[in-house]
Amino acid sequence: MTGRSRLELVCPAGTPAGLRTAITAGADTIYCGFRDETNARNFPGLNFSRAEMEESIAYAHERETKVFVAVNTFPRAGEEQLWHHAIDDSAAFGADALILADLGLLDYAASRHPQLRRHLSVQAAAANADAIDFYTSNFGVRRVVLPRILTVAEIAAINREIDCETEAFIFGSLCVMAEGRCSLSSYVTGISPNLGGVCSPGSHVAYHEDGDELTSILGEFTMHRVGRSVPAPYPTVCKGSFTAGSFKGHVFEDPTSLDASTLIPQLAAAGVTSLKVEGRQRGRAYVSAAVRSLRRMIDDYAAGLPINANALTHLSEGQSTTQGAYRKTWR
Repeated sequence: MTGRSRLELVCPAGTPAGLRTAITAGADTIYCGFRDETNARNFPGLNFSRAEMEESIAYAHERETKVFVAVNTFPRAGEEQLWHHAIDDSAAFGADALILADLGLLDYAASRHPQLRRHLSVQAAAANADAIDFYTSNFGVRRVVLPRILTVAEIAAINREIDCETEAFIFGSLCVMAEGRCSLSSYVTGISPNLGGVCSPGSHVAYHEDGDELTSILGEFTMHRVGRSVPAPYPTVCKGSFTAGSFKGHVFEDPTSLDASTLIPQLAAAGVTSLKVEGRQRGRAYVSAAVRSLRRMIDDYAAGLPINANALTHLSEGQSTTQGAYRKTWR
């Protein structure tokens, strides 16, 4: 061993079966949410009932795995009770941390359950040291999930100025917006990712064949047109193909997956505590393969061994990947 600190691997679970799969594959920590609009992956067939959450936390703890509960959407005015119940129940069930974004919920958790760790969700979009200091000073936040808009150098600079842990996304679907501040899907579908936890809901997605082209649609808006033989990406507004004058293409990134696994050494050197896998809506086979691959990479890094750069390619959208803002080639 080289004496390198061991990075924590934080993995998604959209169901109790997914949680068990991720634990078996080598996750240090699982993050999940209740089956309602208190979390930002509020899709049909996903998430945990109260009984499932309590049983799953006990199951994880028996296997020395932590569970973070995401209560990371923003309550509607006058309807805070649903979110308060999610916080209270998480504490009662023995969750290891809450992942929160809303100021009122952070205050509620800090005052009602001061012993329960509070982590700042990526939905809060805290992207600089001053913003992070506000949350740590006022609400005792112990960890910040960093927005996917920062370079490695920017993360290092932030870590030098703050007094809390940082968690960075390492693999999965890439949101190119400032999370928690994106209203594009709300505008197109009438359903809010920030309030209801549903970005680009499947109920508003359609695919139409137009001659030799396949058109993917969200709401009443065309997101992509591709040849019939070309896979049509899932239609999200931020990854749509735009036409402006003579330009036709994507503003930031083509629809593809984030894969920053080869940057594990750089992220560790930048002071990141934990690496996060996106994908609570993914199946167990995906979760198992992604977690096993990343577990091996993190352990290889800790042992001073080279990292397998191609281990995750087959799990990526269109089998193509990007390092996103970590390298920020579009800036």
